Amino acid sequence: MSEFAPDVSRETIERLRAFQAVVSKWTPKINLVSKDSVPHLWERHILDSVQLVRAAPKRVTHWLDLGSGGGFPGVVAAIFAMDARDERRVTLVESDARKCAFLRTALRETGAQAKVLNERIEDVPPQGADVVSARALADLSALLGYADIHLGAGGVALFAKGARWREEADSARSQWNFNLEAVKSEFAAEAAILKITGVSRV
Repeated sequence: MSEFAPDVSRETIERLRAFQAVVSKWTPKINLVSKDSVPHLWERHILDSVQLVRAAPKRVTHWLDLGSGGGFPGVVAAIFAMDARDERRVTLVESDARKCAFLRTALRETGAQAKVLNERIEDVPPQGADVVSARALADLSALLGYADIHLGAGGVALFAKGARWREEADSARSQWNFNLEAVKSEFAAEAAILKITGVSRV
């Protein structure tokens, strides 16, 4: 895949590069990503987050990112929201206060806008979001529990998952009804972005 489609502005690319720099600076202090992945931040984390953002519906009013941690994909979603045609709000949920400080710094350095909630996901009131996203947070059954609480009517959950996503999906169906579309990752073999709608308990 070429890194970006023609519709991605130069300003967006510059903001993503600024975000990359902030992550690199903060990682030694609070372990945002693994030390081994720092030289590969652009491909392994930023572009991976970009493809998740691109899997979202075209029109979004509220994007909720859970367990935002190092800002993947939450800060990337906030950066792309600056060029969105809709009035898109982005909310980042993170329980670690140090990582919240990082997220606020990353938003300030990139100029992106998002609300950072320093709370446990379980303590956040239902958000009625159009999109709920998460990356490297929990197994699919737990993620669907969060989606059930926080997705608005007709909303979509976007979860980045590794090679065992099929096993997780099969296991989750014992507790949840949901519609699933798997978008093959362009950066990791067997990985996928799970686009999920219609979440309800069995």
